[in-house]
Amino acid sequence: MRMNAPRNVWITAEQLYEMPDDGIRHELLRGCLVAEPAPGRVHGRTIANIASILKTFVKSTRSGVVYAADTGFVLARDPDTVRGPDVAFVTNERERQAGSGPPYFPGAPDLAIEVLSPSDRVKEVLGKVSDYLAAGSRLVWVVDPVREEIQVFRSPFTPRVLAADDSLDGEDVLSGFSVRVSELFEIY
Repeated sequence: MRMNAPRNVWITAEQLYEMPDDGIRHELLRGCLVAEPAPGRVHGRTIANIASILKTFVKSTRSGVVYAADTGFVLARDPDTVRGPDVAFVTNERERQAGSGPPYFPGAPDLAIEVLSPSDRVKEVLGKVSDYLAAGSRLVWVVDPVREEIQVFRSPFTPRVLAADDSLDGEDVLSGFSVRVSELFEIY
């Protein structure tokens, strides 16, 4: 008698949302739960700086919505991938299309921003970049607070690297946005 092989049991975005808060940040990667350790002060300060600068610009232009790290974006289904970029931007049009439905945003942010933390591995970060771009993000910034530089991705293969003295702009995703890279790392 032949036994059927056990089916893989994937976690869905909806099940992830219903999980009790255990104090650890979780994402889904093709249905598998991924935990990330708390990244520390420099990481948190950098995220706060980026979110504040971006929010000020977006509010002045009324161009969309800025999201913080606790927001999940459903990048793929069956099995589900839910990522939570450290900071994200979604245009007004896409925000309206999403409505007030599911708890996670259905789709990728227009701009996804990942701030490197001490536990990040290059392969994992590039995997996130690829996930965002494949799901429809038009622009991804990977911010390195130790080197004080930013990698700008339009494709997963050819990032543009900006140093502290360079200017970072929002290109066609955040038209008119520009900031000196060093401002993102300032301690006020």
